[in-house]
Amino acid sequence: MRKIRTPYLLLLPGFAFLFTFFILPIINLAQTSTQTSVVGGDTGQYEQTLRFANYIDAFVENKEQFGRSFLYAILATLLALAISYPLAYAIAFKSGKYKNVLLVLVVAPFFTSFLLRTIAWKQILGEEGFVVPTLRTFGIISESTTLTSTSFAVVMGMTYNFLPFMTLPLFASIDRIDPRTLEASGDLYANGITTFRKVTLPLSMPGVVAGTLLTFIPAAGDYVNAAILGSPNTKMLGNVIESRYFKVVDYPTAAALSFTLMAAILILVTLYIRKAGTEELV
Repeated sequence: MRKIRTPYLLLLPGFAFLFTFFILPIINLAQTSTQTSVVGGDTGQYEQTLRFANYIDAFVENKEQFGRSFLYAILATLLALAISYPLAYAIAFKSGKYKNVLLVLVVAPFFTSFLLRTIAWKQILGEEGFVVPTLRTFGIISESTTLTSTSFAVVMGMTYNFLPFMTLPLFASIDRIDPRTLEASGDLYANGITTFRKVTLPLSMPGVVAGTLLTFIPAAGDYVNAAILGSPNTKMLGNVIESRYFKVVDYPTAAALSFTLMAAILILVTLYIRKAGTEELV
């Protein structure tokens, strides 16, 4: 009997933590999302009226930020994948004795504050950085063109900040591929492109799916990059939620937006995983 209870007892600390810091806040958020202002009350005073129309109103008022958030998140995820896959492949198969050193370099940005890394990108893409003068020298951008406070800066910042989340799962997946499998493909007269398309990519798909999820989910709800590197025209949904909570003091709208964002991400992630054929990751 004691052996049967042991696994459940071991789960208690984790369940207590999740219940206290995840389930209870979610329940409170759900209750807040259907509240309305107290008639004649002060700013920030709300009462429960079960007004589910808050969700519709919040979405209609901020549909542009919804679309922008998912667009930026998708672009950042695709860019991170394009950068990380060759990097992870090189570390797994071509780095030799320097593999551990390169992995440390991948996670090295985590030793610095997320906020400081984002501010650094504002300087890199600013007039005092090397990117803008270089692009102007080669005639890629005009003298009046700037990169800060643009969609480009926001997407670049998101791509950089979430790059390790893409690289590490890809490396773990590619590193498990037996090199003899790739050699066997060559012995069967497959060229490099065919070997990658038929062997390497399918075997690394769990890493691709995990990396894209770990990048897309936080990117869709990010607000730091848009706040520091962007402008009012590049505001994302996270910025709206932050403003509604701390500046406008409109808790119901902020809660409704948070729930809508979570639901949209959950639906997209579920469809993506099923389309990728890796339902066991759910």
